[in-house]
Amino acid sequence: MRLAVVLLTILIPAVAWAEEPATNAPALWGSPTVDNGACCKTLGEVRSNIDRLDREIVRLMAERGRYVHEAARFKANPAQVEAPERAEAVVKKAMALAEADGLSPKVAEAAYRAMIRAFIDYEQGVFAAAAARGDAPWKK
Repeated sequence: MRLAVVLLTILIPAVAWAEEPATNAPALWGSPTVDNGACCKTLGEVRSNIDRLDREIVRLMAERGRYVHEAARFKANPAQVEAPERAEAVVKKAMALAEADGLSPKVAEAAYRAMIRAFIDYEQGVFAAAAARGDAPWKK
């Protein structure tokens, strides 16, 4: 019984914090920081801008994916897909660009490490598909 009371004491406040905020209400604290303070008056406006940016990010990632697919053609075998030095150079460059643009380098690092891992897996799949088609010169 005591454990149940302790758990309820901990969980009830957590549930209250999990409530979704209203998207049409004004901000509860702070001042606008985007567009020299012109944005954003509501959470809905913030989310609309994030959605617009997400579409652009996905478009750019699709383009990057096409180049990753192309890169496979220049590699002698699937083992060449893993290139730790190249990956580190890309991450370091992204972190420097992020800092210059006002993004947390830690956010850029985490995003780029995840993206690079996903594209490595994708490129390995390109090699696997080529092998399944019998188009695998590295196996001869």
